[in-house]
Amino acid sequence: MAAQFGRRLRKGATTTAVAAVAVAALSASGAPGTPLVGDSGDPQPTGTAPSPDSGAATGNSPYYTDLPPLNTPDKPGTSTNLPVTGRAESGIPASILAAYKKAEQNIADSDAACRLPWQLLAAIGKVESGHARGGRVDANGTTFSPILGPVLDGRGFAMIKDTDNGAYDGDSTHDRAVGPMQFIPSTWATWGQDGNGDGRKDPNNIYDAALAAGRYLCAGSRDLSVAADLDRAVLSYNHSDAYLRTVRSWFEYYKRGTHEIPDGTGAVPPGLGGGTDPSPGSPTPSPSPSGTTKPKPKPSPNPSKPGGGTTTPTPKPTPKPSQTLAGVEDAGTGPLTATAGDAFAERIKVRARNSLGDPLAKVSVTFTVAGDTDAAFTGGKTAVTLLTGADGTVTAPVLKAGETTGGFTVRAVATGRSLPAVTYSATVTARQADAIARTDDKELTAAPGTEFADTVEVKATYKDAIAAGVAVTATMITDAEQPAENDKGPYFKDADGKTVRTLTDLTTDADGILKLPKIYADDAEGTYKLRLTTEGGATIVIELGIEAPTASQAPEPPAV
Repeated sequence: MAAQFGRRLRKGATTTAVAAVAVAALSASGAPGTPLVGDSGDPQPTGTAPSPDSGAATGNSPYYTDLPPLNTPDKPGTSTNLPVTGRAESGIPASILAAYKKAEQNIADSDAACRLPWQLLAAIGKVESGHARGGRVDANGTTFSPILGPVLDGRGFAMIKDTDNGAYDGDSTHDRAVGPMQFIPSTWATWGQDGNGDGRKDPNNIYDAALAAGRYLCAGSRDLSVAADLDRAVLSYNHSDAYLRTVRSWFEYYKRGTHEIPDGTGAVPPGLGGGTDPSPGSPTPSPSPSGTTKPKPKPSPNPSKPGGGTTTPTPKPTPKPSQTLAGVEDAGTGPLTATAGDAFAERIKVRARNSLGDPLAKVSVTFTVAGDTDAAFTGGKTAVTLLTGADGTVTAPVLKAGETTGGFTVRAVATGRSLPAVTYSATVTARQADAIARTDDKELTAAPGTEFADTVEVKATYKDAIAAGVAVTATMITDAEQPAENDKGPYFKDADGKTVRTLTDLTTDADGILKLPKIYADDAEGTYKLRLTTEGGATIVIELGIEAPTASQAPEPPAV
């Protein structure tokens, strides 16, 4: 959805004939608000669309105005002699189609009264992103690079100032519509969903975006089987009669039949190429082959714009070497190491350079956390897109380690470009303590065959600060020069009640405190040792005594 494209029919007899067929085909669908097509080929406002709801999911961003082929897809029970032109357009990439249908089922289970048809999601997905650029998504349904609409800075489009600090759209000044269903960040903040169950709400994931779109369309107790409610829902997505008619056309087309095609092989609307709009430093598209012409960008009429007019963007000139992005490189990032649960002290910093080797500003860079890790950037995000500054550099948000220890990688790449990524290795180490001590000095004794009355409690610290979440091992040891696990004396019990003298699944709490499980005494009297060792090497040895009670401690015999 980098721009809006319309197709104009040639004037003359051919135009009149084709237009007549178009009107007949579209009118036959019975779709409320079906557009009429004039000599220009542009949908003409009918003035019959319902009033739009307040707000718009896309910020009234531009969209693709290509209409369905005049030949509808072949569906059982309809014509059996349909040309292949319709069938090519009716194909929907497998992952995209699965996401639409999954969203329909999810909403049917939770909001059956809405009666959301997946074909409506397909129609919106078609005009917003060409079914996520023809199905170019990974195995999880996430686009290979972000799909960003134009900057909503009031120049030809709506004016929407930044609401997400650039977290989703890489722009900290103005908002841009994001992802397969083109949500603006402020709308996504409210309506974002986790449609694929990965624990994240990602507007660039088709499962998340399709479910969010479905819930948005169902808002306000709408029944989408009612034409007026369906129209209101579509208009809430984009306040434009022309948008409504375009979506309605594809909706009716998909209701006639569709088929699944492999991901990455879908038909992409003209002009819908890479992942983002061309940003500073990107080359302009090469000329079309001889004998063909590309549709020119043409924004849709938008009632939210001052004056309600339309604007045709002027083509960008071929960039100079100083404006051409040559690559992204590291800008002095140090070692990336952190303890589990802590923030990494070092932040990743990269620099964009042009063909002359000089810094290049306003380049979109995407940072992605990859590997077997639960580490993430501020806000729990595993992917963040930002723009380089005047010096050509951009610094990633603070990276925070999770509880999973070990190594992982972070990649920085120029968004939507086929340029080498900068890859960083990061390591998360286990929480540590450099000291451990008892919280009291009570003598720990028990009679043979009984249990110790007092609980062993210790506190772990690291550099005199509380050491929370530190792993601790407790072992009953011998008194030898090189201690080993004892086979007599005090012991613990495992979950099955069996005797054990080593525990390894112990962890300090939020205050650095560890209370050991109950300790038992066997029949071997004597003094024994309990050793506690923390992750990080801190150790304490505690004495435990098993001794029979003295005569003065023995219970008095019962009275006769």
